[in-house]
Amino acid sequence: MKHFDEPALDPAASAQQTMLTAFLAALGAVMAIPLAIPQSASAQTAFTLPAPPFDVPMLPSPSGNWTVMVGIGGEYRPDFVGAKNDKFVPIPIFTIRRAGSIDQFRGPRDSASIALLDVGNFRAGPAFKYVASRKSDKYAELTGLGDVKAAYELGGFVEYYPVDWLRLRSELRQGIGGHTGTVADVSADVVLPLIQRLTISAGPRFTWKSTKATAPYFGVDAAQAAASGLSMYDARGGAHSVGFGSQISYRINPQWEVHAYVEYEKLLGDAADSPLVKLRGSSNQTTVGIGASYSFDFRIR
Repeated sequence: MKHFDEPALDPAASAQQTMLTAFLAALGAVMAIPLAIPQSASAQTAFTLPAPPFDVPMLPSPSGNWTVMVGIGGEYRPDFVGAKNDKFVPIPIFTIRRAGSIDQFRGPRDSASIALLDVGNFRAGPAFKYVASRKSDKYAELTGLGDVKAAYELGGFVEYYPVDWLRLRSELRQGIGGHTGTVADVSADVVLPLIQRLTISAGPRFTWKSTKATAPYFGVDAAQAAASGLSMYDARGGAHSVGFGSQISYRINPQWEVHAYVEYEKLLGDAADSPLVKLRGSSNQTTVGIGASYSFDFRIR
């Protein structure tokens, strides 16, 4: 997090405080709206879509009712992966699942996803994650390292509940744009109700990245070394990080939910050994966030 001895009139800090204040006010307004909604209400079918012109082999028919979860969150997280300072950024929330399936738990590290296969305690389907661009002129630590374009990670997820209080999830995604490597995330969450509608969850995380997903962010070539003052570094892929996360969520009614969370990540391997991290950043990465989501149903004929 930002150091408390920073100048009180620092423009960047003031802007972040203003953004956080505005977000908290908006979140408070969102939380207040559902109080007027009867607690016994359930998600209503908002609209009906026509059936697709064809079915995809090996997958169940998309016809039927689906539940969409959409929302907005905000989090303090490192300026860039490997940074030692933090910034506040908005975070979108989006998932789709079969209506009537077991109540969905969503972890803060989950990608946007659609559970096309939803059978009992098992779900699987496509997943998507957006990785923001990294601009070298925004942070002094990146001077001379050049920009990294935004990346779009496309892939899939599988999720399984061996018991009703334990969720196991893994994702495999392929990058397009800023990096063209492969990323794998594995997580486990113990999900326990504290009181009615109030749930706490916690568990370990692990991330693996290929060389093409690691090098653009942690490697230093000859030109970058000359411009930045860092030594040349050939960053390779492998185990990227391990960590632990915890979340507390409150379901106001069947449609609305609010949550807060903290995630800790320890960089490993070539990411942790990069001169950018060792000399100008930190291998310890902490994210603190809050959010609110709304669920509604739609039907496919």
